[in-house]
Amino acid sequence: MDIKNDFMYSISKLQEKVNDFISKDNIGREPFSLYDPINYTLKSGGKRIRPVLVLMACNLFSDDIENAIKPAIGLEIFHNFTLLHDDIMDHAEIRRGNPTVHKKWNENTAILSGDAMFIKAYEYFLDCESPNFKEILKVFNITALEVCEGQQYDMEFEERDNVTEQEYLRMIELKTSVLLAAALKIGALIGGANVKDANLLYEFGRNIGLAFQLQDDFLDVYGDTEVFGKQIGGDIAANKKTFMLIKAQELAQGNNKTQLNDLLRSKDISREKKVKAVTEVYNSLQIKEIVQKKIQELNKKALDYLNKVSVLEDKKSELKKLASKLITRDN
Repeated sequence: MDIKNDFMYSISKLQEKVNDFISKDNIGREPFSLYDPINYTLKSGGKRIRPVLVLMACNLFSDDIENAIKPAIGLEIFHNFTLLHDDIMDHAEIRRGNPTVHKKWNENTAILSGDAMFIKAYEYFLDCESPNFKEILKVFNITALEVCEGQQYDMEFEERDNVTEQEYLRMIELKTSVLLAAALKIGALIGGANVKDANLLYEFGRNIGLAFQLQDDFLDVYGDTEVFGKQIGGDIAANKKTFMLIKAQELAQGNNKTQLNDLLRSKDISREKKVKAVTEVYNSLQIKEIVQKKIQELNKKALDYLNKVSVLEDKKSELKKLASKLITRDN
């Protein structure tokens, strides 16, 4: 029997429900070579943030969250589809401590299995019975396109030297935060929320999503490899445009500016030396403190939206707890 706290599920209980569903739901038919990578990806772990947000938002307005489970899983499948394709584009070899699909199988399999995941995501949404179904599917469609737009900006930024802070924040909003925002809005609509509350939750998720990605940027430089789950300094090694690099380029002067530009242009320096040297520039410019301050600003803005949602304050406690975890996590 599910344990409830004033009709509100805990984060851990919702994660358990999602993981139980995924572990029992084996996707596929022949050819199994198309579906094996999908099950490999879905069962390899992950924080299950997006499906949990769907269920939490639904639970704010309804004691019955069963109708939200399939759309929640659909959103998780969509998220993992984007990871399959992103890993190919980024030439990533490790995801969640395991070989990426294109390394374990091959690139063609990863592309096709990813395409199948996108279609399966819609299949799970079709099982949602809600008077708001058309609006729910519209939110998903818009968000799916926005995620693709964000990825395109990300790729274009790799070829540019003059990306601004505003442009970068817009890119991560599209690539990362709109999916968290959509999860909350979709869950709220399934739960019967009015349009105002659904939109307030969307804005809460959008700002937490921005803070979440900035924390990811932060961990790539200052995290612990063993805890973070991937090698530290990947963004630096690849000259990837991040909030931290953009702020460093904006603030650097004199020797710092010369050194940073030389490090970004150099083809001969080893990965280890480059990561160490760029991190030292960041330290001298107090980039660590700047990004942490920005994360807190976004968190405050997010909570301001959540506080306006018209449900009892104690019902929001689990969402606030999750938001805190997302911006203080170490992996």
